[in-house]
Amino acid sequence: TATLNWDDLRIFLELARTGSLSAAARALRISHATVGRRVAALEEGLGRCLVDRRADGYSLTADGEAVLALADGMDERALAILRQVSSQGGREAGLTGTVRLTTTPALADRFLMPRLGPFRARHPGIDLEVTVDNRSLSLARREADIAIRLARPQRGDLIARRLATMGYGLFAAAGAPDAVVGYDEALAELPEAVWLARYMAGRRVAFRSNSLQTQLAAAKAGFGVALLPLWLAAGEPDLLPVPCDAPPLEREAWLVLHPDLRDVPRVRAVIEHLVALFTAEFATDPVPAR
Repeated sequence: TATLNWDDLRIFLELARTGSLSAAARALRISHATVGRRVAALEEGLGRCLVDRRADGYSLTADGEAVLALADGMDERALAILRQVSSQGGREAGLTGTVRLTTTPALADRFLMPRLGPFRARHPGIDLEVTVDNRSLSLARREADIAIRLARPQRGDLIARRLATMGYGLFAAAGAPDAVVGYDEALAELPEAVWLARYMAGRRVAFRSNSLQTQLAAAKAGFGVALLPLWLAAGEPDLLPVPCDAPPLEREAWLVLHPDLRDVPRVRAVIEHLVALFTAEFATDPVPAR
């Protein structure tokens, strides 16, 4: 008789969605060895091979596809239960407990962290867990409570509030060559990369990186001209603005959360602090949440 362990099934679902042990492990916050072991245990319990293990990742067998189709709805309902329980517990706990925030590395390290001291002093019972990731972590799957993203989410039952419109400009160190500091090919669809490809076409790309802070360091080291957020470049005396006739690039910062968490006091406290920070820095009136 086949046996079924929900945790094994949950881990299998994440592997099916991501296609790799490492990606599933990051999403679930467990080791990749645990992912492999639990999926193997699920296969043994069901007596079926669910995944094909290949050099370039994992793909589902016919049995795996069938299990995925049946289990997908179970996953969503279980997550809804967890969100509901978490929300109720959060309201009862008041201004205590952990709030998980995810955002980009530059916003986390250079914008948020220098400005979070007053929040800590005001709310000593709230612990912050900040996940720095360029990926859009899933709020529905409870990978984070709050996200700050540089684009409005187009899918999902999420609350989105615009925090600011951030301007960009070209900056370089004195005496830098007429070359570009840009993004690697994996980020070619990023708005910043598209802008550079359009308006800086023909120039040598002397340095590439998927990290904005690494690009900043490269510009300071004299590799060439970098497209940087104005708020980031403003604190760098070694960089000079570079005139450009092209239309300026702007990106919006959005605060995103799941509706189940909107009334949790500790989450509301973090949201109010974040809104105040962005409003003070960018002098912009956030639009109401939808």
